[in-house]
Amino acid sequence: MGRVPVMYKDLLIRFTLGGAAVMISYLITVLSPWKILAGIFAAFPAVMITAVLMMGIASGSKKAAKIANGSVFGMIGGVVCVATVWTVLHVSGNWALSIVLGLLFWLGSSIIVSSLKDRLSVRHNKRSIKLTIHSGIHLRHK
Repeated sequence: MGRVPVMYKDLLIRFTLGGAAVMISYLITVLSPWKILAGIFAAFPAVMITAVLMMGIASGSKKAAKIANGSVFGMIGGVVCVATVWTVLHVSGNWALSIVLGLLFWLGSSIIVSSLKDRLSVRHNKRSIKLTIHSGIHLRHK
């Protein structure tokens, strides 16, 4: 069967950038006198930035922009994840359950938002086509 080529250089760059982002975020939370930074930097979008960077290097700005556009859905899911973890943690006090549910709700909500956006885009495109056809017919009657 076909094997997917492993791009060791890409993996090394992703590991280095991701690890560095996590380490820097951790250091900021430990060394900063403002404890709110711990939560802010816990949501640092290191994976998105690395994905856009690597796609830009490998395939150019247009494909990198598609990755950035797609990351919007993941970021919206991130809000759902945080709300879920916070709520479950306050209700149950079970941190493990709150993390599992948060991740499941993150994935589910990201997929749902992406699907809704696709449906709205299709409806908008169909409406634009109908308006174009209608406008063309209307112009012919004048």
